[in-house]
Amino acid sequence: MSTGILSDRICLITGSSRGIGLGVARVFAENGASVVLHGRDEESLGESLAELSEPQKHSYITADIITAEGAGVLAAAFPRLHERLDVLVHSAGILGPPGIPLAEYPAESWKDVLHLNLTAPFLVTQALLPALRKGDHPSVIFVSSGLGYKGRAGWGAYSVSKFGVEGLNQVWADELEAEGIRVNAVNPGGTRTQMRAVAYPQEDPMTLPTPEDIASVFVWLARADTAVTGQSLEARDWVGRDPAI
Repeated sequence: MSTGILSDRICLITGSSRGIGLGVARVFAENGASVVLHGRDEESLGESLAELSEPQKHSYITADIITAEGAGVLAAAFPRLHERLDVLVHSAGILGPPGIPLAEYPAESWKDVLHLNLTAPFLVTQALLPALRKGDHPSVIFVSSGLGYKGRAGWGAYSVSKFGVEGLNQVWADELEAEGIRVNAVNPGGTRTQMRAVAYPQEDPMTLPTPEDIASVFVWLARADTAVTGQSLEARDWVGRDPAI
């Protein structure tokens, strides 16, 4: 998939020390982007940075956005690296305790999942709007889920948070369209990640696409010349597709 279609694009990806975020970061870097990784563990971020194509071209920010202060820490650190932001990908997220019905769902887990999966993307987008407004045809990409379209027993706060992400995507898209800031969501589908392994321990991970396999739609949405906004796209529909077309 390696091209130069993201050359000179400055891209910040939350939750990118592993999983889907890191896979998208690798593919963005291969396609010429300048990537800013984000996570809460500096050692893991350093290791992930070394995995990117031309690692000296990229950087990372350490911030725990599950806390109330985390979005501000992230937003304050970004201008020290870049003046503008072209692409913001919200990949950070947690599953919460799987298989627990809402009647027994722990209130503290509910709070944490809703904050990281829904409130944090709102706060981070809000805090980074000045940098996005300086961006070149800026694009915001939320990571959604099929559980954000139809609730399922045992998925608790995770499913509810992804319903919220779908709404957040649509409201931001409608409010920012006049400014030329595009906002879309992507449902990755089943992907070979640690979170997926926790949710489906009996599943053979080798039957699933890797984060890099599903990254084409993220590349396409990150391009300066892609015009769609307010959409919710299926990453599985893009596996094997050339995002340059």
